[in-house]
Amino acid sequence: MESRRITHWGDISVVVVYFVLVLLVGIWSLCRPNRGTVRGYFLAGRSMSWIPVGASLFSSNIGSEHFVGLAGTGAASGYAIVLYEWLAMPLLVVLAWIFVPVYVAAGVYTMPEYMTKRFGGQRIRIYLSVLAVILYIVTKLAV
Repeated sequence: MESRRITHWGDISVVVVYFVLVLLVGIWSLCRPNRGTVRGYFLAGRSMSWIPVGASLFSSNIGSEHFVGLAGTGAASGYAIVLYEWLAMPLLVVLAWIFVPVYVAAGVYTMPEYMTKRFGGQRIRIYLSVLAVILYIVTKLAV
């Protein structure tokens, strides 16, 4: 079996530039104040603009199911899968308009944390966390 290697200087330079940029962002974030608190770590001290936050949300949503599953389904069925993805956008915007103000008012960051604050106890938080992980795995395997 033939072994393929990255030998073109353009490919190698893209990988090197990517790792250097990731390293620089990491060093830059280390030097920023307010990184020792939960709010500073998870919310960047509430000092970020909407562009990196949106880019982070978008990039964390993209995974192997998009590159393999949705591409294969799109090749097989055509526009049906495109409509599935396009119609998810307005629904996500509506959900954001409904739930983000509730989370901000409650001072929480996740749905299990909100449910714990609203109804009390740790069982609901653990149940929702486990359910979210199981549903995430099942939906990703289905694609």
